[in-house]
Amino acid sequence: MLKKFWNSLNKKNDNTNEEIMEKDDLKAEEENLENANTDEDINANDMNEDDKEVIEEESIVESVEENIEENIEENIEEASLNDNVEAGKIEEISLNQAESDMDEEQPQKNLGFFAKLKEGLSKTTQNLTGKLDELFKGHIEIDEELYEEIEEILITGDVGFETTLKIVDMLRKNVKKKSIQDVKEVREELKLIVEEILSGDDSNLKLEPKPAILVIVGVNGVGKTTSIGKIAMRLKSEGKSVLLAAGDTFRAAAAEQLEVWADRAGVELIKHQEGSDPSAVIFDAISGAKARNTDVLICDTAGRLHNKKNLMQELAKIFRIIDREYPEATKEVLLVIDATTGQNAINQVKIFKEAAPLTGIILTKLDGTAKGGVVLSIKSEQQLPIKLIGVGEKIEDLQDFNAKDFAKALFSSN
Repeated sequence: MLKKFWNSLNKKNDNTNEEIMEKDDLKAEEENLENANTDEDINANDMNEDDKEVIEEESIVESVEENIEENIEENIEEASLNDNVEAGKIEEISLNQAESDMDEEQPQKNLGFFAKLKEGLSKTTQNLTGKLDELFKGHIEIDEELYEEIEEILITGDVGFETTLKIVDMLRKNVKKKSIQDVKEVREELKLIVEEILSGDDSNLKLEPKPAILVIVGVNGVGKTTSIGKIAMRLKSEGKSVLLAAGDTFRAAAAEQLEVWADRAGVELIKHQEGSDPSAVIFDAISGAKARNTDVLICDTAGRLHNKKNLMQELAKIFRIIDREYPEATKEVLLVIDATTGQNAINQVKIFKEAAPLTGIILTKLDGTAKGGVVLSIKSEQQLPIKLIGVGEKIEDLQDFNAKDFAKALFSSN
């Protein structure tokens, strides 16, 4: 019964990430033709013959299907709109305000972070735990019907089929082991299970020993550029030297958007002309980081290169450059996911795991969705830690992920 429900749910959301990647690249290609301009030529003379071979520009000639389902187009337009909105909001960010916020006393900051997390998860809480609370109020005893209804609520809350089965199985065992008789206590037990699934020792960004390199990947429209800017500003405020690399050379104005953030944060940016080889940008950025003795190098990458094959090839080339030129660096490879995509986020994780050695997830736009339950699926099914979560537009709203705080905010009563 449950599997039938899950399959019917999937039929309503049959958007594949490969199709979205293809359609968005068609739009990006059109934008590139309109906005093509040159900044500087790649300095190929600074590289040896092996380097030239690695960064040899690949011809992108794949055609894009014209007849894509109408709901796919709507998702693409929404993603593009979200990206444009975020880019526009860059201009509203006040660096002075960010610095003054960082000077507040730590206890007050922690309190503010939790309050913001609770507020950001309000839609997910209403969709998930709000329904669970109503369920518990309507049940007098702990029976099979209760467990089945919990399963249905978790699945419709974007927790995912496999993760839901795991959670309910753990709940059954714990209720029996602890001899729980009161339905109200089931809620607390469920909270503890959620916290256990999300917990891990690898949820913090690894930036030591120095130098460190952060490679940020993800499809266009998920908030990659914004996340990079916020991370750069935070690290700079902590006294670290930061260098940015504009490795997304295929999306129109991507380097310019990143340059705005670099100026705001007071950090340097390495960029090449639009349409150039991303690997050349990364090569030059690594050379620059070494010359400047930079603490942290943050690299942006292309979100779509017409199809999954080209994406994987381009990312693989970037990582070959990093492994060869910067083997001593502490590496983090972070996939940015838009929480509003719900279970489609799992498909993105699978694709990028094939293309890049992912070490963690940045989950953005949690404040704008009721689908925050996808956090559980990512952690449980994909075995990837959530490193950072976005619960608002301000710089301080990109928070370190804390499983205990997340579970507490998710199950908090309004």
